[in-house]
Amino acid sequence: MSKVFVNIGLSLDGYMAPEGMTMGKPEYKNWGAKWGAMMAWILNQQYFRENLLKLGPGGETGPVNDLLRSTNERCGANIMGKRMFDQGESSWPEDAPFHTPVYVLTHEKRDPWERSGGTTFYFINEGPERALELARESAGDRDIRISGGAEAIQQYLNLGAVDELEIALAPVLFGGGRRLFENLHEPAPQFRIERVLEGSTATHVRYVRAA
Repeated sequence: MSKVFVNIGLSLDGYMAPEGMTMGKPEYKNWGAKWGAMMAWILNQQYFRENLLKLGPGGETGPVNDLLRSTNERCGANIMGKRMFDQGESSWPEDAPFHTPVYVLTHEKRDPWERSGGTTFYFINEGPERALELARESAGDRDIRISGGAEAIQQYLNLGAVDELEIALAPVLFGGGRRLFENLHEPAPQFRIERVLEGSTATHVRYVRAA
């Protein structure tokens, strides 16, 4: 069966997004600079620049770039919350950077939104379990990424559905924003460390569900 995983950047004090993050207003509460510092590790990677940003050849190669490539190649479907979709809808290019079906958790009724490059957004009103069921059907033997935001990830952690957490921990402090590990129910899922990869601007840790 395909695995369900989370792959995100995280600030040193546990935030996925800085306070005030609103697309189109990066100067508001300086969130753009904060988020850029947290995600600096990915911006110069060859795979990201060539395949996701479409900037042409160039960029860093090595273990972190290989990690980024394998993470994207294993993914057969994405699930995200409505807040993340709303933030990205106006800023994602025509060739949105998912290249899979994307299931959006929402109360809004809306027809599927098809983009070039294999990305189609489906708007799911029946809850996280139904979104995961549909994602499994479309992913086949590939894996399912819970893309974010924090509340969507928390829902799947509470369902016990997350098999792996891949976290790029950046040495930056936000002091406020959207925390990843909040609103979790008891008993919380247990994980073990499978791999640690040191980079110049982030430490990459993969946690897998403890047996």
